[in-house]
Amino acid sequence: MSAVAVAAAVAVAAGAALQSAVGFGFALVCAPLLYAALSPEEAVGLLVVLAAEVNLLTLVGERRRPAPSWPDVRAVVAWSLPGALAGVAILRSLDDVALQLLVTAGVLAALVVNLRAERHPAAPRVRPRTGRALAGVASGALNTSTSTGGPPVVLLLMGRGLAPGVVRDTLIASFLGFVPVTALALVLTGTEEAIPPGWSLAVFVPLTALGSLAGRRGFAHLSASRRRYERALTAVLLAAVVAGLASVL
Repeated sequence: MSAVAVAAAVAVAAGAALQSAVGFGFALVCAPLLYAALSPEEAVGLLVVLAAEVNLLTLVGERRRPAPSWPDVRAVVAWSLPGALAGVAILRSLDDVALQLLVTAGVLAALVVNLRAERHPAAPRVRPRTGRALAGVASGALNTSTSTGGPPVVLLLMGRGLAPGVVRDTLIASFLGFVPVTALALVLTGTEEAIPPGWSLAVFVPLTALGSLAGRRGFAHLSASRRRYERALTAVLLAAVVAGLASVL
């Protein structure tokens, strides 16, 4: 394996642990390096598989009944389909460097969202119907172009003022809903290049499972302090930005 592939393997495990711990961050952590290790289309296909794995492990691996906000999940996933088709056009029109920069920009956007939420906890509420539509379309486009469709949904849920546990479950349920939508968009547009190579599945699928298991232990530690959680998430996002820019340079 190349040095970039090894770094991507580490990022996949770290991203899976973060996703298991807080319900968000898997693609933001590992997408930049996977785009550097594989072709853009292969990276999107691989991230679809890994996202399904890590979110299923997180949602059903805990001995409790998930409590997502189903109206948000249904609306966001439904609106993501037209956005997903537009995202395929973006994927095909941009070169590797431009896509890499777009992925990194998505990470930066997520970081800004979290910093604003920390500094302005009483931000104005977003109208649910409009917010769901905008978040769904934006997430769909980002999922098929860069696999980083989480930030719009995070912003929507932060604006709704929901409880942390509901936010976490809603994020995971939404990400699971995005998986078939993204796959359908790739099939409808004939993006056969999105089939990941066999070696990548053999390497990254087990690492995703290991990272998810490790994240369960981290959840108890991070959930004890909101400030601790926010600092950890910010640190990981900053690391992802640095890694993404380094891979471009």
